[in-house]
Amino acid sequence: MGPKNGKKEVRILLVGDPGVGKTSLILSLVSEEFPEDVPPRAEEITIPADVTPEKVPTNIVDYSAQEQTEESLITEIHRANVICVVYAVDDDDTIDRITSHWLPFIQEQLGEHHLIPIVLVGNKIDLVDYSSLEIILPIMNQYAEIESCVECSAKTLRNISELFYYAQKAVLHPTTPLYVTETRDLTEKCKKALTRIFKICDYDNDGILSDYELNQFQRRCFGTPLQPHALDDVKCVVGKNTTDGIKNDGLTLSGFLFLHILFIQRGRHETTWTVLRKFGYDDNINLSREYLCPRLVVPPGCTTELSHQGYHFLTTLFEKYDQDKDGCLSPEEVSDLFSTCPVIAWGPEIVNVVPTNDVGWITLQGYLAQWTLIAAIDVNRLMEFLAYLGYIANADENQLSAIIVTREKKLDLQRRQTSRNVFHCQVVGPQGAGKTSFMQGFIGKTLQLQASINKAELTPYTINSLQVYGQEKYVLMHEVDIFGMNDTLTPPELYCDVVCLMYDASHCRSFEYVARIFMKYFADSKVPVLVVGSKCDLPTAVQDYGMQPLQFCARHKLPPLQAFTANGAIRKDAYIKLATMAAYPVYKPAWKLLCQSRHLPMAQDSTMWVKAGLGMAAVAFISLFLVKIIKAASDNR
Repeated sequence: MGPKNGKKEVRILLVGDPGVGKTSLILSLVSEEFPEDVPPRAEEITIPADVTPEKVPTNIVDYSAQEQTEESLITEIHRANVICVVYAVDDDDTIDRITSHWLPFIQEQLGEHHLIPIVLVGNKIDLVDYSSLEIILPIMNQYAEIESCVECSAKTLRNISELFYYAQKAVLHPTTPLYVTETRDLTEKCKKALTRIFKICDYDNDGILSDYELNQFQRRCFGTPLQPHALDDVKCVVGKNTTDGIKNDGLTLSGFLFLHILFIQRGRHETTWTVLRKFGYDDNINLSREYLCPRLVVPPGCTTELSHQGYHFLTTLFEKYDQDKDGCLSPEEVSDLFSTCPVIAWGPEIVNVVPTNDVGWITLQGYLAQWTLIAAIDVNRLMEFLAYLGYIANADENQLSAIIVTREKKLDLQRRQTSRNVFHCQVVGPQGAGKTSFMQGFIGKTLQLQASINKAELTPYTINSLQVYGQEKYVLMHEVDIFGMNDTLTPPELYCDVVCLMYDASHCRSFEYVARIFMKYFADSKVPVLVVGSKCDLPTAVQDYGMQPLQFCARHKLPPLQAFTANGAIRKDAYIKLATMAAYPVYKPAWKLLCQSRHLPMAQDSTMWVKAGLGMAAVAFISLFLVKIIKAASDNR
């Protein structure tokens, strides 16, 4: 799910007064023996990644006031990932200079609240029989940027490796973003991030991490489960130190946060950082851009859909947060579901976009349809939400496994088949033609239910699923208004899988608009077109146009004119036809043949359509079978 940490390399700068042993420390590390002749300054040293504990290349830079200018020092301070301020434990003046010169000077260059960690290094511990930490501790409490203090000896090699390990660790696993020393508590950003992680790993949403959930968490972060005795030890420690950390033999959020405080207090920052990075956080405890939105290339003519893995994850999430198991999400359950995200993925307009129950709560069908809509029109937004929600395919995958980039549409047309499951339908017609009623009918709203719609919450989209020859397909409808005879459709409005040209069958001038749009944009197009006459419950008006709609469809070899009304029970005929036309563009020539008959009635149900489709499918199959037989016979000659 990303690199172990956010740093490609670590640059360590050593500063301090002359004579404290900066150069000796570097040379002792490299040669593993104390140098007899010490130069004024060591050359920059690079330690390869494969010999460092964190597998990150490390550059060690020395500073010498004797050989370098203050400008050179300032440049190096700005380049450094961590600064080691070296003092001599046997020289109180060098200790005083930590606060009187070095720390203020560094703050002057980087800003008072800079994020470059500082490590205090007490050299020459071999010359005294006491520790300087008692003097150093108040300094560490005063300056938040100080990560740690290491006492060492360049002469005896004591703690030399540890010094540079702690310096590297201060960069890769810094304390400041995680922990507030004064309050002995986690920072607010760290608490928020760990709370998100806890909620993601709480699969049954009961507020407790069971042994199974803890082991799944452990596998994801560290690649191995905890042994039973280790689990018991963890719960025992939490139980002894907190009043509410253990509940029903599981770990609560309070206990989970306490464990991370304990890790940090014991110097095991890397444990907490490993957890944070496995769940997408960078060094500032923000979800990284790479984690939120992996690079995805969608070539022209291709679309984006959810994969089976994506639908499975989102369905599991729905079931997790549907606490009362009523098959829909209440506003409270929706809020809980998106508690790991900065915002909720949809607002009150959702009730007019996808199927909901009688009180406007989103059903599983509507919930999956809404995610399908987001995948189709804003795939980057989908990937961000999947990241926030904790999408997990396996340790080596990211959100891309939840997405399918479809084949180019022109290839589908050439090969006369498609594997796509989501189709875009433009619903085009003049204002007042009934487009909104048609689209709301698609999500199950009759004219009577539509009367209560808040017009301000209407969007130009609706989406729902349909069965087409036994397969579930989604149709994404987009409403396009025609405002006049010279109205122009934009390229995005022309790019679709099927067009629904809608007119008001009860209004004598309504058909003229869609007829002109058809002749201007779709007469020579490969996009299938269905003409729908709405408000068919009202008296049919003779259209003030050169041809009546039925004749127009026959003349231009369009599928039969489709009648529709949202008044009363809503029939699905028109929706099924649109889905079928989009899903099976291979049959478009056959529609033209069917429509040549002058006796086709205005379709009232989908029976004829389904029979025709099945007949054409059978013809296609038999033709393919005959081709194989002929080829086999030819091969045997």
